[in-house]
Amino acid sequence: MQLPDTMRAIEVQSGRLALTERPVPVPKAGLALIKVMTSGVNHPDIMQRKGQYPPSPGASNIPGLEIAGIVVALGDNSNDLTIGDKVCALVTGGGYAEYCLASASLCLPIPDNCSYVEAAGIPETFFTVWSNVFDRAQLQKGETLLVHGGSSGIGTTAIQLAKAFDANVIVTAGSSAKCQFCLELGADAAINYKSQDFVSEINRITNGSGVNVILDMIGGDYFPRNLQCLAVEGRLVQIAVQQSPKSDINLWTMMSKRLTITGSTLRERDDSFKAEIANQLLKNIWSLLASGQIKPIIHSTFALTDAAKAHELMESSQHIGKIILTVAT
Repeated sequence: MQLPDTMRAIEVQSGRLALTERPVPVPKAGLALIKVMTSGVNHPDIMQRKGQYPPSPGASNIPGLEIAGIVVALGDNSNDLTIGDKVCALVTGGGYAEYCLASASLCLPIPDNCSYVEAAGIPETFFTVWSNVFDRAQLQKGETLLVHGGSSGIGTTAIQLAKAFDANVIVTAGSSAKCQFCLELGADAAINYKSQDFVSEINRITNGSGVNVILDMIGGDYFPRNLQCLAVEGRLVQIAVQQSPKSDINLWTMMSKRLTITGSTLRERDDSFKAEIANQLLKNIWSLLASGQIKPIIHSTFALTDAAKAHELMESSQHIGKIILTVAT
C-alpha cells in the first residue's frame, strides 16, 4: 500500500486548535500505523490545549487519545496484527490526525456490529472504567457504585459495565434530562446535583448505609462529601480533578470507616500495564459489545477540521456520552 508523505492533523497553537500538515509517522518495532477513520474527544485533550496536561515524554504532541481505523503499516514484533485489520486503539497522543501510531498490544478488533464512530468511543472510557472500578476498587456483585458525572462518556460506560456485573448504580448529573437518560440506561437512581444535595440523597437512598465505591472526576469540595457518602470499608477512586486538585480531608472519617482512597491517571502508564487492561476487556467485555448488551453512547460527531467546535461542546457540558471526530470516510 502506497502511503502519502504528509497528512492533515490538528495541533495546539497558543491555546487554540489549528489545522496543520505533518509527516506521516513510520512505525518502529511494536507499533502499528493506523489510518484514522474516527477519533474520540476527551477532557485530557481540553487540558492539553490549555497547557494543563502536556504530552508524556516521547508521545506525539497532537491531541487525541483514542482512535478507530485500519492498520496500514506495521513495525517489527507487532503481535498478531495484519495490514487491513480494523481496530480501535488507546494511544498516548496523535489521534487528531489522518494517521496515528499505536502500540500493537493496545489495538483491539472493532467489535461486531460497532461502527467506526462507535469504536472510537470505546478505548479511553472502557480502559479507564475497567482499570479503576473493577481492578483498583474491586467492585463486586450486589455492591453500590456512585458515579459523578453519570451522563459523561466515563459515566455512561460505568453505568453499563457496573450493571452488566450485577452491581447497583447511583449517579449524579446536572439536569433532569441527563438524570432521566442515566435511569433509562440502567442507573438505579439519579441525583441532580444542581438542585439536590447528593450527600443527603445518598443517605436517603441507601437508608444511611452509604455506597461501596465512588468514581469521581470532580475533586475539590466533592472530596470530603464523598467520604460522608461511603459505607464502612468503602473505596473512593479519583480519576480527574475538574474542580480542583486540593481539598480538606477528615482523617477520623477515613479511619472510623476504614476507607480506601486511591486514584490514577492512565496516559502515563506503560504499554504493558495498558495491555493487561486490553486483555481483560477482550475477555470480559468484548462479547457484550458485540451482542449490543452494552454500547458506547455517542452524542455527536464533528469533522476533523471542526475539532475546535467539538471542544466548545465538551466544555459546555451540554452533551450526553461521547463526542467523536470523523477523520476519513
